[in-house]
Amino acid sequence: MTDRSNPHHNATDRQLRLLVGLVVFVASIPIGASAYAIASGRSHDTSILVVIGLIAAVIASNRAKVNVRLRSNKWGQSWTDIVVLVGLTIAPPPWVVLCTVVGVAIGRLLARVSPIKIAFGAAKDTVWASVGAGVLYAYGADFRGGAPEFHAAALVLAFIALTVVDELIANPVIALGTRTPLRQFFLRYLDIRVGFGAARLVVAVFVVWLLSVNRDAQLLLVAPLLILTLHLWYSGRIRKRDERISWQRLATSAEALNDVDLGRVLEVAVKWAPELFSADGAEVELFDGDPPRLVRGTGGKIDTNNDDTRRTDAFVITTVLEGRADKRPVGEFRLHFRGAVTLNEMENYKLRTFASALNTAIHNASAYSELQRVAVVHAHDAAHDALTGLANRRQLLDEGQKKIAQGHADGVIALLLLDLNHFKEVNDTLGHAAGDDVLKQVADRLKAAARDGDLVSRLGGDEFAVLLTGLPAPAVAAHRAERLVAALREPIEVEGMRISVEASGGIATAPSSGGIAELLRRADVAMYQAKRSGGRIATYSHARDTADIGRFAITGSMSSAVADGTLTVDFQPIVDLVSGEVRAAEALARWHHPDHGTVDPLRFLETVERSGLLPAFAEAVLDQALLACVSWREAGFDLPVAVNVAPRSLLDPRFPGSVMTRLRTHDLPPDRLILELTETLTISQLEVVDQVLGRLRDEGVRLALDDFGTGYSSLSVLSRIPVHELKIDSQFVTAMETSPEAGAVIRSTVDLGRSLDLAVVAEGVDSEPQRRALWELGCAAGQGQLFARPMSAARLLVSLHRGSGGRPGTLAPALHDEGAVIRLSPHRRAAPRQRGERLPHLGG
Repeated sequence: MTDRSNPHHNATDRQLRLLVGLVVFVASIPIGASAYAIASGRSHDTSILVVIGLIAAVIASNRAKVNVRLRSNKWGQSWTDIVVLVGLTIAPPPWVVLCTVVGVAIGRLLARVSPIKIAFGAAKDTVWASVGAGVLYAYGADFRGGAPEFHAAALVLAFIALTVVDELIANPVIALGTRTPLRQFFLRYLDIRVGFGAARLVVAVFVVWLLSVNRDAQLLLVAPLLILTLHLWYSGRIRKRDERISWQRLATSAEALNDVDLGRVLEVAVKWAPELFSADGAEVELFDGDPPRLVRGTGGKIDTNNDDTRRTDAFVITTVLEGRADKRPVGEFRLHFRGAVTLNEMENYKLRTFASALNTAIHNASAYSELQRVAVVHAHDAAHDALTGLANRRQLLDEGQKKIAQGHADGVIALLLLDLNHFKEVNDTLGHAAGDDVLKQVADRLKAAARDGDLVSRLGGDEFAVLLTGLPAPAVAAHRAERLVAALREPIEVEGMRISVEASGGIATAPSSGGIAELLRRADVAMYQAKRSGGRIATYSHARDTADIGRFAITGSMSSAVADGTLTVDFQPIVDLVSGEVRAAEALARWHHPDHGTVDPLRFLETVERSGLLPAFAEAVLDQALLACVSWREAGFDLPVAVNVAPRSLLDPRFPGSVMTRLRTHDLPPDRLILELTETLTISQLEVVDQVLGRLRDEGVRLALDDFGTGYSSLSVLSRIPVHELKIDSQFVTAMETSPEAGAVIRSTVDLGRSLDLAVVAEGVDSEPQRRALWELGCAAGQGQLFARPMSAARLLVSLHRGSGGRPGTLAPALHDEGAVIRLSPHRRAAPRQRGERLPHLGG
């Protein structure tokens, strides 16, 4: 179909008509001259003229067709020059010219070509005949007696003249009609045309020679047979060349379609398709999207405007593009032609192949585009806070490290760390939805108050950070921080109420070493200084960062403490509350630093867990604890030893093997080791934790749940972790005398232990009234300063030998004289769990 509104097509059609008209005008001159000559001269043998005319007609209607376009009406290669050359040897030129005109016109009519092609073909061949006659006349041929007498050289010159005229007249017209560059069209099939021209010349010379030997006009009937042979040869060569070129272009176009950009895929399709299928235009329309996507290609030009105005061409071939999974149409690929087109089987196959390649390319590009979109979303989500849209901690660390690495060429870099005061009250009073609204409004105010180049981020909870860049001097950082905090002074309206938001902030400038992590730590130190002092903003001061100095000293010395013996283990006994007998001892790590003295366990344990020293530390503590257990056992006191387990150790599948290796090394039964787990850190649902604990229990190692009652999911922990005993946190023991709630927690814990057949141990027993109250609540064992402070293994052994009241193995007098109290089981013992056999309670 032709786009009638396309000015390029209209201009081409006008040029084509003018050029054909010019050829017809030139041909009319020899036609008129020939008619005049015949009218004024004598007649010629009509049988020869009829033969010439019929041959010209047959050749014109059965010419070899060059597959320039996929049309039923095609520009082709004519064979009339042979007839013209032969005719000029047996008939006067005027008759040859007129016979050529009439024969070609009849042949074109029989071939049902368009009028413009009939006119062009007849005019072109007429010019041939006239040029051929002119060459022969110039060579010295004499037409006055009828047929001229001449040599083969004259025939060769005439043929060359005909070929040159054909190239000069036909090539521009056909190139313009097919909208092909003239140079490209001229070079197309040049080698085949040269070879075919030589063959035509041989046929013409042979026929002329045959007639010269035996002047019988009937011998002209040999010409169609020879021409048919050449026709088959020429058609086969052209067809093979066309098919090879077509398949090469199809492969090249399929490769060009292999692009990850959907826009380029569509543009390549509409650019290659018209040339590949000799169409006037092509378009691809995708139904998905809003609006649907439409790309058109016409005359080498691409139109990507989503204009749904339909073309008005005469003929369209449409191929549906289907989805991969549900075969639902996702678009259409259309070829536009100016005239009706019938595709043969091979052309249909090529069209399906191209459409399939296009469909695959569209799906691949769409999939890649979706992957890119998802990657962008994921990258954004990974670097931004989901609630406020601000940068998160990860982006702050990345961007901050880049800025610090670039140096201070663009100015000083500083970090403001902000923490909202009393934000928990907003969540507790108004709910988390209102708290989220407050956080979003705070984020918006900080973004509005920040300058270009500053990075506002939310680190989590109610903590925000602003990375300040391009500062002219460090002193400007505090001024900028004051402006940011001032943006939060105005009350925030939440659910119809106006809430005042206060914040404490710490400001620190980038250090010379340590990078963004050290900058963040310093800002955090300054922020807590502001909170302690009650101010809004505090600037980091190295002199006041005593915690930092101690932390680095501890970190640097911990690695040697494990090896040089300054890391020791003390033991606090676990005592039966009724009899005062020692039932076990808990190992407590101690570190006597040569410069800082005895270091608080909380400080160095945190350092150990954050560093890579945890495995070596755990092994050292476990070895000392088991050695102490062996020494007590050899002295006649077979006491289990309890060792605390760091949460990270439970994430190591190799941990159970390491424990069992040390038990075998010290020749101790597994039930002599109790591993204490912190409840708040063992509620993780990680499968590896369950596997580690299950293997330890299966090996016979006893498990205790420390600080019971302070965690968040105590019952769910007990249903999943196979422990043997519960340890009541000391805060409940301390508060039980004044708080009925604390006593209720202890009572419920004891009842729970009885129901699950678990031992219950109370921590922090510091007075005799606490001991009696715990006993009355049903608790069997306890540990605390009432019985003994933590001591070395040797001192504990001495205390066991000395005993209380002359009773070895005791640390406190019995609550009742022997035999004064009969202890009855308050309930039937529960059946043991599936994993292993339940060991007896501590304390009977």
